Amino acid sequence: MQKIFESITVGLMFIIMFSTLLFAASQTEISNQTPDSISQEASSGWWPMFHNNLSHEGVSPANGPTTNQTLWSYTTSGRIWSSPAVTDGLLFVGSFDKNMYALDATKGTLAWNFLTGGQIYTSPAVSDGIVYFGSNDHQVYALSANNGNLVWNFTTGKEVQSNPAVANGIVYVGSNDHNLYALNSTNGALIWSYPTGSTVISSPAVDNGAVFFGSYDRKVYALDATNGQLLWNYITDSYVESSPAVSKGIVYIGSYDNHTYALDESTGEQLWNFPETNDLCIQSSPAVANGVVYIGSYDSHVYALNAITGNEIWNYKCGGSVFSSPAIANNSIIVTCFDNKTYALDAATGNLIWTYQTGGNLYSSVATICGVAYFGSYDKSIYAIGASTTTTPSTTTNYTYIIVAVIVVLIVIAAVALVLTRRRKQKQ
Repeated sequence: MQKIFESITVGLMFIIMFSTLLFAASQTEISNQTPDSISQEASSGWWPMFHNNLSHEGVSPANGPTTNQTLWSYTTSGRIWSSPAVTDGLLFVGSFDKNMYALDATKGTLAWNFLTGGQIYTSPAVSDGIVYFGSNDHQVYALSANNGNLVWNFTTGKEVQSNPAVANGIVYVGSNDHNLYALNSTNGALIWSYPTGSTVISSPAVDNGAVFFGSYDRKVYALDATNGQLLWNYITDSYVESSPAVSKGIVYIGSYDNHTYALDESTGEQLWNFPETNDLCIQSSPAVANGVVYIGSYDSHVYALNAITGNEIWNYKCGGSVFSSPAIANNSIIVTCFDNKTYALDAATGNLIWTYQTGGNLYSSVATICGVAYFGSYDKSIYAIGASTTTTPSTTTNYTYIIVAVIVVLIVIAAVALVLTRRRKQKQ
């Protein structure tokens, strides 16, 4: 009976040892997928509108592409000015061939397209399964993101080249008929409109119950988002086509008067302005992150400015004018340029990381998610560049579990040795 008991004891010890090793291995594997990394990967898969969010800060929560590898390209029948939006694995972008396209964001294959009556300059905004955009046929459209079916359309007085923003069931969008419109996102019904003195191409930003935008009447406007009442306006010295970015109580925006402005979000009071010294206009819209404002200029430079003081931190000269708006992806800035190239710059220093050559001028601003940059070109193509979107689990080892497993194994070995020693002594 004692021999049987000892045999069972030895067997159980080996089972314990084996189970402990399996547990340590499994915990090491689980530690490679922390909740933070999983949530970051999920949240980084969206860029649903121009400059990513309602405040137009232009920031991606994920790293930008580290290489200029072509993942795919898709050719339309017209030039592309529109900046892409990416949600739920689909990329949406307009073309001068009058179509709004939905492409598989991973493969670049066509999901659907919708033909309008005019060229499409605007960047779509996607909200609650609906794609909103404007066209040169004077219409604002709402389509089903799944199949491209028309949900509604609203007629303005002229071309719609402003990028829409959707907040709290309201679509805000400008028109060349001088108005900013607020439309019901469900049925397209007019809620209110606000007349400015000229063309509204600037794309509205929404923050703290207010809508901010510029006009060719030289003004920057702040309106009550609910009723369209004027809160304040600020007069620059030329057209304002740039779209505002709102961050930490400050509205940042460029003007054709060669200046970038920082305005108090509540009052419109000027906090600072940065003069671009080459007497060339600023159509680019600013991006803001980590206390730095990034903006392009027709003088071919990308500028990094202190967000509080407006002092220049660095500048980088591209090979042509910069109309597009920079995108921020952690430690890099990605911007397109008139020299047909897309540039990736170090956010801290402005040093060049890589460039990517296309066959046409670049007006389209970059959307960047999951290590991939998406943008359109005047060569009629939409591009996806960067690393593969397939992620490899981290190989970080959890040494705590391994150390515990080793200790348990040593104890088991010692116990087995003790049992076997006692058995030998009893035989003697």
